[in-house]
Amino acid sequence: MIPIRDSNTWTKTAPVLTALILLINAAVFVYQVRLGEGAGAFLFRFGTIPWEITNFTELPDLSPPERSPIPVFLTLITGMFLHGGFLHLAGNMLYLWIFGDNVEALTGHRRFPIFYLTCGLVASLTHVFFQPGSTVPMIGASGAVSGILGAYFMRFPKARVHVLVFIPFLLLRTVPVPAVLVLGFWFLMQLLNGLGSLHFRQTGGIAWFAHIGGFVAGAVLIFFFEKKRGRVIVR
Repeated sequence: MIPIRDSNTWTKTAPVLTALILLINAAVFVYQVRLGEGAGAFLFRFGTIPWEITNFTELPDLSPPERSPIPVFLTLITGMFLHGGFLHLAGNMLYLWIFGDNVEALTGHRRFPIFYLTCGLVASLTHVFFQPGSTVPMIGASGAVSGILGAYFMRFPKARVHVLVFIPFLLLRTVPVPAVLVLGFWFLMQLLNGLGSLHFRQTGGIAWFAHIGGFVAGAVLIFFFEKKRGRVIVR
């Protein structure tokens, strides 16, 4: 199932910060692509490397182009705006665009970027906790976006999410599904894959526990970040 839009139109607030975060991610990716062969070193400079976070210093065997000009703990933030490819970027931005506008309306424009970055930070630290010795850079907005999904799951469980599914003989079509099912299934998959990955030494791939940590953070923090308590209108 691939979500393509939701039917949650309770707010008329323009998702200014959601759009801005999306554009920043896209701009960084364009810059990254234009680096050509230097893109790999760029990821090492600004991606989150768990070994560096747990040891409070850079990897000792990095080449000069891979050495970061910023303190290693700041890569917990910068890593959120890097992506490993167009599909990686597109997937994260699709989820951000579909679910971010309603969460931004809950928190307000000023609190939304703080909420987003906090969820991303918790996500990154969760990955570091489970992979403290990894020397592979962790990149991507998925941890922070997972926080958006967690918030949406808690505050808009009955909203309809239109997902793209393949049905035999009917090819592709969209089906409206309650958000609690779409996001609940998504979280279950992250949890199962995360638990399964504990048996293997991670050398790359997907940071499952970053997704889990971000989702849980968003589900909890939204109750502290939202502007007003009370009933949420879901259409």
